Amino acid sequence: MSASTTAPGSLALAGVTPRRSAVDARLARFGDVLRRYGWIIRSVQWLIVAVYAVLVIVPALLPLPDNAAHIWTNLTLAAQFAFWGIWWPFVLVSMVLVGRAWCGVLCPEGALSEFASRWSRGYAVPRWITWQGWPFVAFAGTTVYGQMTSVYGYPKPVLAVLGGSTLAAIVVGLLYGRNKRVWCRYLCPVNGVFAVLSKLAPVSFQVDRAAWAASPKPVGGTEAFNCAPLVPVKTMRGAGACHMCGRCSGHRGAVHLALRSPNHEIVHVAGAEPSLDQTMLILFGMLALAVGAFQWSSSPWYVDAKQWAATWLIERGTTWPLEHSAPWFVLTNYPDRNDVMTLLDGGLLLAYIGAATVVLGLALSGIVALATLSLGGWSLRRFHHLTQTLIPVAGCGVFLGLSALTVTFLRGDGIVIPYVAEIRAGLLAGASLWSVWLAWRVAGLDAGGLRRVAASACIAGAAALSVANWVLLFWIW
Repeated sequence: MSASTTAPGSLALAGVTPRRSAVDARLARFGDVLRRYGWIIRSVQWLIVAVYAVLVIVPALLPLPDNAAHIWTNLTLAAQFAFWGIWWPFVLVSMVLVGRAWCGVLCPEGALSEFASRWSRGYAVPRWITWQGWPFVAFAGTTVYGQMTSVYGYPKPVLAVLGGSTLAAIVVGLLYGRNKRVWCRYLCPVNGVFAVLSKLAPVSFQVDRAAWAASPKPVGGTEAFNCAPLVPVKTMRGAGACHMCGRCSGHRGAVHLALRSPNHEIVHVAGAEPSLDQTMLILFGMLALAVGAFQWSSSPWYVDAKQWAATWLIERGTTWPLEHSAPWFVLTNYPDRNDVMTLLDGGLLLAYIGAATVVLGLALSGIVALATLSLGGWSLRRFHHLTQTLIPVAGCGVFLGLSALTVTFLRGDGIVIPYVAEIRAGLLAGASLWSVWLAWRVAGLDAGGLRRVAASACIAGAAALSVANWVLLFWIW
């Protein structure tokens, strides 16, 4: 959220068109509605909590569906489709469209954590919780564990992953903060991804610092508000941490929901301070680890490695890795469905995802480093800033990986979505061009001419490498 953003009442003076001013005025009023009717939001959250609990818990207690079951006739399949076919892919889309409104208005986990914090012990948040590496570690851990246990196909892993995360959120709420979302701010497994994607949102709560400074300080706390995700609203410039709940709307006449360019935060805000956690998450998480996680089961390289390893072990008389498995909560183990991961399968899965993370992450880092050097020498700030320009293609890849499950679920019930290949190609092309355009804008802040062209070309190369991995998955393998 830009510090230069003006309040809706002064938009015309700032050179904003009357039409834009009218839209911002309506958005500001909508933000005020969110604040005034927050009790309705809390009621909706509890309704979602109830539905969420049923979809997470009940299928794990039921027998697995047979081959004649359908999404609309079986609760287990319906829950799988709801979580992995609708919820996760389209929550990601919502981040790009309306910021983290899901977090502030609908998320059951955040609501439960904040509710539990009403009875918090009030302990100070320890330093290990605020460690900047959590966004990447939490994303990587849940992604890899989900692949090991086939979380997309069976209800018990869903209970372990989502239920375990929700239980942890409640425990954190009971220990730290009061009426706050400490879990959401620091430990939520998707907090980092949501914070990154929401930078592209065309609407956000924006702060006019001049209006804040000029307004009289509230007396008696009558205008105070509780920012549950612990955002320093007064100095807020970006949308990454804001949950869009509207509680701060209109505060001191300086906070308003308003339009902005989807490019604004990446170009003008993201480069202010280097952020190692976001850089790692984009390069090694969303653009590398996620590729390996979605890719391994279809990869001929995985099959070849498995055959080679099995042959090598058998030749040496070591067969236990091919014969033994682990409980379902460690590795997929459903013998009645003929779906069992041996220890060799699990080891190779980890090796494949690990190799994809390291190789792709280092390759992309090298390309971005080359783009950084082409602008006139090494700069950590510039490296981070150029990395942020890859957010569109990174987010598009994760969405396509998750939406592939949507297509698979529907096809399993005989519902065929037309033009899937064309839609995927269009999204990848559009996201890549968006990343290159952002790189052109960012590079132009530091250099012009051939240096700017070279930096943009490097980012185009990084986007092409990312797209190539999805081409392998969707069109070649």
